[in-house]
Amino acid sequence: MAWQKSWIGHVAEYSEIEQLTQGDATDHALATIASILDQPASPPEAAKAVASEKPEAPLPQDAGIDGYSKSGPGPMEAIRFKWTVRRERDDRYFVDETIGDNSRSITTGPMSADAAIRFVDDQASEARQRFEALRNEMAGRAAAADILHRRGES
Repeated sequence: MAWQKSWIGHVAEYSEIEQLTQGDATDHALATIASILDQPASPPEAAKAVASEKPEAPLPQDAGIDGYSKSGPGPMEAIRFKWTVRRERDDRYFVDETIGDNSRSITTGPMSADAAIRFVDDQASEARQRFEALRNEMAGRAAAADILHRRGES
């Protein structure tokens, strides 16, 4: 009996994968995006991606944190998130979040200087984690589609 349950579960799993790869346009789009992401980036783009993981400028101790920023990961500048700390009167700090270069900012604050730095660092870290999870998911779907495609050719 145990082998029948295992076999039935395997058939159901295969059936789900087959349904996703045959009829869902989203899966085809994700597989295409995954194949693009799997290609090595051009040298200028690769340098931008590495630079975006660090603060854009080191902060001198006496300058405060006004202008501290980090950018999220991603292959295209136009959809990359960026978080920038801005200081206003009375040592109140705000974080402006933008997507690409031409978007309106979403502002969070007021907060302390430490809270603003922590907020920027946390947002950048979370964005990196989500990006990696999405990339891994797309790679897994592309691999499953490739396996099913190869089985169909046999």
